[in-house]
Amino acid sequence: MHPDKLPDIIIDDTTLRDGEQTAGVVFSLEEKKTIARMLDDIGVQELECGIPAMGNDEQKSVKTLVDMGLRARLMTWNRALVEDIQASLKCGVQAVDISLSVSDLHIRHKLRKDRDWVREQLKRALGFAKQHDLYVSVGGEDASRADLDFLVELMELARSLGANRFRFCDTLGLLDPFVTYEKIRYLNRRVDLDIEIHTHNDLGMATANAIAGVRAGASFINTTVNGLGERAGNAALEEVVMGLKHACGVKSPIDTGRFMEISRYVGEASNRPVPAWKPVVGERVFAHESGLHVDGVLKDPRNYEPFEPNEVGSHRLLVLGKHTGRHGLAARVQGLGLDPATVCMSTLLRRVRAISQRRKRPIEDAELEGLYRSLAQGPELPGATMPENSAVV
Repeated sequence: MHPDKLPDIIIDDTTLRDGEQTAGVVFSLEEKKTIARMLDDIGVQELECGIPAMGNDEQKSVKTLVDMGLRARLMTWNRALVEDIQASLKCGVQAVDISLSVSDLHIRHKLRKDRDWVREQLKRALGFAKQHDLYVSVGGEDASRADLDFLVELMELARSLGANRFRFCDTLGLLDPFVTYEKIRYLNRRVDLDIEIHTHNDLGMATANAIAGVRAGASFINTTVNGLGERAGNAALEEVVMGLKHACGVKSPIDTGRFMEISRYVGEASNRPVPAWKPVVGERVFAHESGLHVDGVLKDPRNYEPFEPNEVGSHRLLVLGKHTGRHGLAARVQGLGLDPATVCMSTLLRRVRAISQRRKRPIEDAELEGLYRSLAQGPELPGATMPENSAVV
């Protein structure tokens, strides 16, 4: 599907539900309120905010979020059980996900039931939800391993009973983007019901699978900040939005300029620090050291950066180390308010490289300034020989 024919995409962020299901993660109520407010402020359209069936504390938490009056639609996660939906109604939400296993493996070996039981359970739970005028997403757990024609049957049944969409869950993250595309396209062509794509990252393909689902016709995507979630996590909000924008040409109403801020906050609240190399929001993803790359970035950042750092609230960093070239070094010297013309830059470069190799880390500003001033104050001292064929730019 061509980008200009893609459907309008709705992000349903589940940081407060699936994200908190990350093993060992617990958000306080104040942290939940802050995360919800941040996501709402940047324009995320839906927030899956909890599981009321867990008990009174969770219900109070969800009710508090409902009472905040956010613009985003708040949804809760429920098993396809009337009592779960009743717990959600107590919280004041107007939208629910009702989840039931749809693969034969889960039906037989988890539920110890059969397909007829699944059909009846869907009728009962969905019927009750629609009697109470709820917006309903029918969640197909383990849909990626389910029989496609059985999914078509369930989707048709759900549509006939008033479901608003169907959530296709790659519960174990076993799909690749090509198979994801084919499965979603198959369902999209056979049933007139919106599809929501929910992907996991067990094989490192959650974001790619989510985007493949959109290309095949899904109009809703589940995400979490930083890709939090069960096991290896979910599709990351920041990766999905920037991937749609820069890989697919699909712009989003979401304010991406606060991605770094939100990522850091969620990282601290979840006690899961954001890796420096994390796509989009890692503090070093706009860091450059190689002479050739630094030279290219200094001439035009588009040479070696997929988008401007400020698009996500980040900044560029020129690192001094083993692979540094003359242009990068001169830029860092000037950045410190010093004049490269007053010292022998070749000598300074040799020393920067030698120290970086010996200490196995980049050179900090204070160290660079010290090296510069030592050269500015006296004659060139013997230093390491420049390696043959070294790439200095």
